[in-house]
Amino acid sequence: MPTHTFMLNGERVSVDTEDDVRLLWVIRDLLGVTGPKYGCGINVCKACTSHINGKAFNPCSVPVGDISDDDEITTIEGLADGDDLHPMQEAWLDNDVPQCGFCQPGQIMAAVAKVRQCRDEGRDVDDEAVEEIRNICRCGTYNRIREAIKAGAEDM
Repeated sequence: MPTHTFMLNGERVSVDTEDDVRLLWVIRDLLGVTGPKYGCGINVCKACTSHINGKAFNPCSVPVGDISDDDEITTIEGLADGDDLHPMQEAWLDNDVPQCGFCQPGQIMAAVAKVRQCRDEGRDVDDEAVEEIRNICRCGTYNRIREAIKAGAEDM
């Protein structure tokens, strides 16, 4: 069985598994990092949104064989700085966003990536930018999500 090595939340990890196993299963089942959630498995709901090399992606749709040794994967567990929450995580709490909480790790990771993208492009994090985030919230807390993204962006 092939060995796959990459960075996960700042730590080099290696797993022995077939190339076609989806990265989400590697992260959750083989490495025990359960923040990214399984929702649809086909890159639609985006509950598993994480970062690869600083950009949002959905590990449910990426085979582990496509990940290289120098790729840096960050999940919600790797977003905080020790005991200090990331500003977007703080904004989520301050705005009482979660209800069931299932989609929230993916929502937060998508929001952080969108803020970074907007800054790189010299754009404001406005309603138009927030609408580009396609993560699904089954509880429908989109108004609070929007407010939290804007608040978190101010502190990032």
